[in-house]
Amino acid sequence: MTGQTNPNDAYYSHGTAADRWARAQLFFEAKEYDRAARVLTGLVDEVPEQLSPRLLLARSYYHSAQLGKAETELRSVLERSPVEHYARLMLGRTLERQGRSSEAAPHLRMAAALSGDFSG
Repeated sequence: MTGQTNPNDAYYSHGTAADRWARAQLFFEAKEYDRAARVLTGLVDEVPEQLSPRLLLARSYYHSAQLGKAETELRSVLERSPVEHYARLMLGRTLERQGRSSEAAPHLRMAAALSGDFSG
């Protein structure tokens, strides 16, 4: 099977970056998280400086229980933008779902502070 490509891959990589972004958003909204991730993986590789596709990819991984991949993408977002409060929140929740509450706590506190929620 080496050297063969999956004919379905063309669908996920077809079109302009804007077309693929729109397709990924539709898949995500339809709760087709694996399909959204397939589109977004190529898009993130193509435009690594764009945070929105990477954040949606992380969310797709999170919702499809691919927590290690979600964590990797969220850490990448935070390397580029340490004050991205939603990425902090998602990283905290991802770590919690992996049973890593002590690692999650600082991210959740920082997310709350960055969003202006000082009640916690």
